[in-house]
Parts: sequence; C-alpha cells; structure tokens
Amino acid sequence: MKFWNTFEQAFKRNWLRLFEKWLDRGVVSPNLINLYAIRRILVVRQHDQLGDFLLSTPVFRALRQFFPQAHIAVIARAYTAELAYNNQYLNDVLVIPEKLLAWTPVKIWRLLAGLRRGWDLTIVLNTVSHSLTSDLLAYFSGARYILGSEHRLFPGCKRNFFYNLVARYFTQTRPQSERNLDIVRHLGIDTDDRSEVMTLTAQEKLFASSLLRRHGIGEKDVVVAMHPGAGKVHNRWPVEKFAELANALHRQFDVRLVLTWGPHENALGVNLCRRLSFDPIVLHELSIRQLAALLAHANIFICNDTGVMHLAAAVGTPLVAIFGPTDPNEWKPSGKKFVAVRGEKHSCENVSVQQVLQAVQNLLGAKLPARREPPDEALSPPMNDLTDQDTKNFLRRFSFKERT
Repeated sequence: MKFWNTFEQAFKRNWLRLFEKWLDRGVVSPNLINLYAIRRILVVRQHDQLGDFLLSTPVFRALRQFFPQAHIAVIARAYTAELAYNNQYLNDVLVIPEKLLAWTPVKIWRLLAGLRRGWDLTIVLNTVSHSLTSDLLAYFSGARYILGSEHRLFPGCKRNFFYNLVARYFTQTRPQSERNLDIVRHLGIDTDDRSEVMTLTAQEKLFASSLLRRHGIGEKDVVVAMHPGAGKVHNRWPVEKFAELANALHRQFDVRLVLTWGPHENALGVNLCRRLSFDPIVLHELSIRQLAALLAHANIFICNDTGVMHLAAAVGTPLVAIFGPTDPNEWKPSGKKFVAVRGEKHSCENVSVQQVLQAVQNLLGAKLPARREPPDEALSPPMNDLTDQDTKNFLRRFSFKERT
C-alpha cells in the first residue's frame, strides 16, 4: 500500500480542494433525521492501528444499544479486521487487503458488493488521522447520510465535504474512546460503557488454557504476562528494567511469568530472557487472536504504550502500562483496572522499577501471593551483544509452531 499512500498524500495536498464544490452535499441538521428509519449502518475504520481500532469498539456498542435491530458492519484492513470477528455488536466485517498485490478481482468484487448494500448511514471514525481512502469508501457506499468529525481538514478545503453530518471536535485533551463517541453523539447516540471489547470464541479460550497447561500452569496459578516491545522505539521501557522487574516479581512472589513479543522483536525478547535469573515461559509465535486468548488468562499484564495494551484491555485483563511521550489521559484504556505509569519529562527511561512494581502490587493486592521458599535460579548470565545466531539458538528452546 506504499504506492497508494504516497499517491493519496500527494492528491490531498494538490488536487482534492478542486473537487470540493462538486462533491459537497451540504450539511444536514441531525434534528431533521428520522433515526428510527435507519436500518443499515456502515462504520469505516480502515486506517490507523490496532489500538486505534479497539478504541473504536465503544462506538459499536453505542450503535447496537440505540439500533438493536439494525444491520451494523465495519470496514477494516486485514490486520485489524481480526479484532472485529465474533464481535457481538456487529453483523458483518468488510476487509480491505493491506498489500496492493493482494487486491485480487474476487476481493475487489466482494468489497464493492459490500459497499453497495443499501446503507442508510455511514460513519467515518477519523479521530487520529483523516484518510481520503476512508472518505471515498464512505462516499461510494451510497449512504444517504455520512457522518464524520469536523477535525483535520484536507489542505485547502473549507470543510470535510464528504460528510453531510458533521460532528463537533473538542480541542481539550480527551480519551480517544470519548473522541470516537463524540462523533455518534452528534446524533444523540451514546453509551455508559466506554470499555474496549474483543470477543473470543470458545475454541480460542480452550486453546489458551490448553497451551498454559502444557507449560505447567494450572487454574490456581497467578500468571503475570509481560510484553517488552512496542512499534515506536521511544515508547519502549528499557529492557534491563523489564528484566529487573521480572526478577523482583519472581523473587518476592509466587507467580508464573509469561513473556510475549512481536514478530520483529526476537532480539529484544531474547535480550530480556538472558537477563533473567529464572527460566521464563516464552510464547512469542502467537497470532493476534491467540495472544488475546492468552492474555485473557493472565492475572495482570505489564507492557509499554502499544497496541497489545489495548488487546489486553479488550479481553478484560488488568494491566500496568509504561508511558513516555504519549499522554495516558488520551490513550490509556478506560477503567480502574488499567493503570498507567508515566516517566518524568515524558520519558519511559525515567520510570523506575519500583514505580511499576508498586503499581502491580496495588492492582493485584491480596491476589499476589508472597513466595514462601527461595526461588530456583536458572539461565545463563546476561548476553548484551547478541548475534543473529545467538537469537536463533536461544529461540529454539521456545519454538511454538501450532496455529488454530
């Protein structure tokens, strides 16, 4: 999609404003709309990342509560569409292939057929970025009403002219879940439940419990899951601090530590493992839904400000997230069992191990059992400068190839 993204940015900068007078449908007052006549709703959230998509799920809930009999669908990229499967608030998920070469005639036909299904209302959730692709999908959906935010005007344009229902944007800092809901609040639609949601299947839950049993974890064990990675390097808490925290938890409490990391973070994960004084459980080759099922079985999740944080929140797992440059007041999942620890001067490196350890203790309380006997010490001394072969050799111990 790099070619399309480059073309889209150039088109928005140089040409889009010329189409405004022809495509502008005018603004409709929400008071003139008979909401009870709306039967088919399409939500467009094909842009942005995993966390951004999950922060949109309160909108799905609000729509279902207001329109219990409506057909509600979402259009998403392949990498986020998985998050919407089995969602109790949605009837359908339309998928846009991520790579240009994946746009086969069959997939194009399915997408076009899905777009032309007689939508009454199309909603574009453009809270993080404003995607021309999303606006075009909304336009070609043929919906009578298209709703979106007034924010993030395209260069040279007077307003977001693809929308005939335009929601107000509040300039003060607000949680992203609230910003998404602000768009549908323009029509008087809201929900009291701001929580993110991802619905697991019975098979996925069974997979996770079976996987943990294979690693010697029983139902009564306290599981601490830890994820040292993040797509943005400046969002990563130093790996040596993750290791110090893991060693402290293992030394002080009777817990089972499970480590996860992303597909491009093997060196980071191995670096962490080699700094530990015990042998951890490493599960680093899971699909996104398998990882969600695993996190649902954890008593607590410790992570950086990254998409997996929202994945844990969406399955209801308590978490402590380390924040740096990003404002947790905007990006932390909504709820008391989701805690953010932010460093001074907005730097992850300034978050101390004791701060995170204290947050874990405060969150779990009596559920965090003290260790009665000294723990076994294992694994080799730290290896700070890992070669690719060192990483491969280490990961062979934890190889997991099964998929569901």
